[in-house]
Amino acid sequence: MGKEFSIVPRDVPRVETKFRRIATKLPHPDSLPTLEKLRRFEPQSMRGQPPLVWERAEDIHVYDRYGNKWIDWSSGVLVTNAGHGVPEIRRAIIDQVNSGLLHSYVFPNEERAALVECLAGVAPEGLKKVFLLTTGSEATECAIKLSRAHGIKVGGNKKIGIIGWERGFHGRTLGSQQAGGMAGQKNWIVNEDPAIITAPFPDGYWQKDTSFDAFLRAVAARGLTAETTAGVIMETYQGVGPDFAPVEFVQKLRAWCDAHKIVLTFDEVQAGFGRTGKFWAFEHYGVSPDVICCGKGISSSLPLSAVIGRESIMDQFGPGSMTSTHTGNPVCCAAALASVQKILREDLAGNAARLEPMLLDGLKKIQARHPAVIGHVTARGLVAGMQAVKRGTKEPDHDLAHSIIERCFHKGLLLFAPVGAWGQTVKISPPLTITLEALRESLEVLAQATDEAVAAL
Repeated sequence: MGKEFSIVPRDVPRVETKFRRIATKLPHPDSLPTLEKLRRFEPQSMRGQPPLVWERAEDIHVYDRYGNKWIDWSSGVLVTNAGHGVPEIRRAIIDQVNSGLLHSYVFPNEERAALVECLAGVAPEGLKKVFLLTTGSEATECAIKLSRAHGIKVGGNKKIGIIGWERGFHGRTLGSQQAGGMAGQKNWIVNEDPAIITAPFPDGYWQKDTSFDAFLRAVAARGLTAETTAGVIMETYQGVGPDFAPVEFVQKLRAWCDAHKIVLTFDEVQAGFGRTGKFWAFEHYGVSPDVICCGKGISSSLPLSAVIGRESIMDQFGPGSMTSTHTGNPVCCAAALASVQKILREDLAGNAARLEPMLLDGLKKIQARHPAVIGHVTARGLVAGMQAVKRGTKEPDHDLAHSIIERCFHKGLLLFAPVGAWGQTVKISPPLTITLEALRESLEVLAQATDEAVAAL
């Protein structure tokens, strides 16, 4: 886990297509001072991505200053759902900056009011209270706090249990890590809170038993009961895959939470705003949560997140007691409003749904060529993943995933570093504006890179 990509400039084949251009060594020698400066002044944890010094990004493309152009399959880690630097969002940001209002703490401003009204309008019936924050980790921490406060209110001081999921990811702050299940990652914080547990996620690959009874047995084995559980927090799809739980399982989970006054939170930080072919990913399950955590694609640009929930849950704290210094920053709100409106206006969720069959078919063809080392492939809308394993086993193979991503980088297709509990997943998440033609070319590059990486084993 945590391999660095080399910053030694390498000769790579020239590429010149409609969507990609690679014309220099990678990384370009002139970019080394920037790369070395970052290594000198930032913690080593920041060294994990392919060594591309971005100059600009537009729609589905990322450029350096040396004439190279990549198709972006990262969306800046699932942020730029509406595309990089699109005119509507840039104009909204510039207009807000020029208005003279850059910050107002939690004093009222019109931009915040417009955004929370918009988010309440796209949320399910009954979830009409919106609390704006800055990061996804803040949103999930807030959901945990709200769940526990609600549990104590309805069930007394012992109803504080929080259930997360193995291989789950809710952020990098303490509480969000405790509710996640990335114990396989190096230096992951060990959870010693007995009232926060993780249950096996019913993905059907790593966890074969996808029954709801298996979930109940796991909860009991870890020391919680329905009476001592305040909340369940679940990524709508697990980002390590992406992996969805069975529809019937989630519907039973919703009924169990209802029966025992347990707050059900769906973490949509990377799943929302059209990514899976529906505006909210939980729409695939036919249920609604009590609380939604969202961020990333909310603005397609600036830092902003939100917690959306039922009034009985969101209004537990009095005036001034649940706020944030940068909540609803007016510039970020302007960007988010423009982004959400573009996603809705141009039906970018629909575009994701229409392209899903091609994306999934392309991954299955790659897997069919290399079944011994590509253990699992999934796609929903425009989020997908290939999970690499050691030949003929289910042992995760971080090195193979890393090699595939590096080879794609050299060919003009940009992905972020491998993800997953063991760093085994090549994660695919282009902007939702990508076209069929660009997606087809991208899949060809991924297939070539995978062939080369497997041949080099």
